[in-house]
Amino acid sequence: MNNDELYIRRCIELAQKALGNTYPNPLVGSVIVHNGQIIGEGYHHKAGENHAEINAINSVKNKDLIPESTIYVSLEPCAHYGKTPPCALKIKELGFKKVVIGAMDSHDKVNGKGKKIIQDAGIEAVSGILEKECVELNKRFFTYHEKKRPYIILKWAESGDGFLDKDFKPTPVSNTLVNQFVHQLRADEHAILVGTQTALHDNPSLTVRNAEGTNPVRILIDFDLKVPASFSIYNDEAKTLVLNSVKEGIEKHIQFVKINKDDFLSELMKALYKEQIQSVIIEGGRFTLQQFIDAELWDEAIVIKNENLKLENGTKAPEFNYTPARIENFRDNTISFFKQK
Repeated sequence: MNNDELYIRRCIELAQKALGNTYPNPLVGSVIVHNGQIIGEGYHHKAGENHAEINAINSVKNKDLIPESTIYVSLEPCAHYGKTPPCALKIKELGFKKVVIGAMDSHDKVNGKGKKIIQDAGIEAVSGILEKECVELNKRFFTYHEKKRPYIILKWAESGDGFLDKDFKPTPVSNTLVNQFVHQLRADEHAILVGTQTALHDNPSLTVRNAEGTNPVRILIDFDLKVPASFSIYNDEAKTLVLNSVKEGIEKHIQFVKINKDDFLSELMKALYKEQIQSVIIEGGRFTLQQFIDAELWDEAIVIKNENLKLENGTKAPEFNYTPARIENFRDNTISFFKQK
């Protein structure tokens, strides 16, 4: 691994510290290097606050070294005025010797403009270092902007004999270790979605309890508003979007969005795009999961299996015929990870 890759890897490591907290912005890390020494580091903590490059610049003790330094950044520096001025201009103004970029930003507002500002200022700029890893870091952000929909993760837990519950009643399937993993997953993603049946059947609150992190936005698909307002999904612990065919409007932390039942999936994607939801875990019931699977509308799937548990009768797990990219053991449970090609 050459030095450029080493420092971009560090940028990725820094960026990941803010996973789940930067929406609608991407995850970005930055490192400043002078004569082979890191003299500054930073990452973007959350939307509205300083970008990674600015945090890295602010952390440099001796600013006189900057014109002889290289700044590394995992994503192309921004070129537009948002809540903060463009980082590309700041880099130009401080006169860095060189800029090394992981991935270019496909977002309309940037897309090569940041790199161009830097090059036009006579600063050497290199891009595409560990590009695959930098794109993977922002798979949610890129999917959202390129496909105009959130990054979709399907998730369910099934018994060794392929059931989601016993006799159609809520049944614990996974162990405590897996539960911790699931709560971390919730904290890392932007939103979590269930259908009417799951909400009525399990009365879930869909919040983060056994891990550190922010509660995801809860999305309930409930066309006829059958789920009572007293149910956990309506509590005030998280923002909640209710997609239905009855009403629109905002009531405190709950937003009712009207969609058409006939073209449900594409209407849902449009609604989530409009609400700027960048990633969503589809946690909801066999029927909802199967609709996404049949439409091949997913990016990752996470299937938890408790091999020793036999439930014999109940809700069948979804039909899903794919080969996992990897399988991990969590004591007596396994988690299979799938990625859409």
